[in-house]
Amino acid sequence: MIHPLDLKEFTLEELEQLMAAWGQPRFRARQVLKWLYKGVTDFQEMTDVARAFREELAQQAQISRLPIVDQQLAADGSRKLLLNLDDGQRIEAVLIPEAGHATLCLSSQVGCAQGCLFCLTAQRGFIRNLSASEIVNQILAARDLLPPDLPLTNLVFMGMGEPLANFQAVARALKIITAPWGLNFSPRRITVSTVGLAPLIPRLGQEAKFNLTISLNAPDDALRSQLMPVNRRYPLETLLQACRDFPLPRHRRITFAYVLLKDLNDSAAQARQLAKLLRGLRVKINLIPFNPHARLPFSPPPEERVLEFQKILREKNYAVFIRESRGQEIAAACGHLVGGEEDVSLWGKGPGT
Repeated sequence: MIHPLDLKEFTLEELEQLMAAWGQPRFRARQVLKWLYKGVTDFQEMTDVARAFREELAQQAQISRLPIVDQQLAADGSRKLLLNLDDGQRIEAVLIPEAGHATLCLSSQVGCAQGCLFCLTAQRGFIRNLSASEIVNQILAARDLLPPDLPLTNLVFMGMGEPLANFQAVARALKIITAPWGLNFSPRRITVSTVGLAPLIPRLGQEAKFNLTISLNAPDDALRSQLMPVNRRYPLETLLQACRDFPLPRHRRITFAYVLLKDLNDSAAQARQLAKLLRGLRVKINLIPFNPHARLPFSPPPEERVLEFQKILREKNYAVFIRESRGQEIAAACGHLVGGEEDVSLWGKGPGT
């Protein structure tokens, strides 16, 4: 079976070339893209495109979309979305309302191959990469849920999967997301989080503009290799050199995310070790008390230990923030997304359905 072309996979330049190959003027590409990212679902809605060409488009191409098949609403307003892919696989994304705007936590893969011990997504394993259009369509699906007075302005690649392990599709999606002919998001409001695929960190920074977050979670190689298998390939020295090579704009910082696990990585000595490790880098540190789940063998530290960890780092002149988890009761918190496969008891039972 021959599948029609997915126009959301094209950049402006590529679509201009396609239009020329079809005997159409190049400006047709901008017309089509304008309608695609307005969110139309039918070529007949493209009213400034000639009717005959709309019919030709309908025969040769498609306007892809990701149907939301279920959703869960948390008490804090966070909304977990279950989205259906064309091959029957499912992914999750999380829409987070904030003061005057909303943030979307995006997925880049079905499952994840990185094997981090504190992450439920890793327990599902890796199924496949998402395409650029599947990444972009998460944004369009979420945007349609929001009222006009709550614009979607911020994107974080912190959902299912490791973004840099799906390098080509994520790079293409970032181009579409930030382009004036695409979704026109500000790069300053886009964050890509990685477990530390070191060679790809500066490379993606050369291809796209975004805020970089490193999931660190340990101040030494022995513990980090235990928690995060990626560290066996790219130990801390290699990872930090990749951060130095990242094209960081002036007055910007790399964020290091540190999930605090009770009695494992939360001691005062480890806080001092972390401060020494990051010396000389332009960074801020997000401390994330572990989001507990019955299927994961960890727990968060007591509040006083979290505050002590923060205090030690602040005394070393780091900008350190304690990040509040959102949507824990619907398994929408960091590390809990599994594409509906392991938390099926939640779906269809919440106020968001």
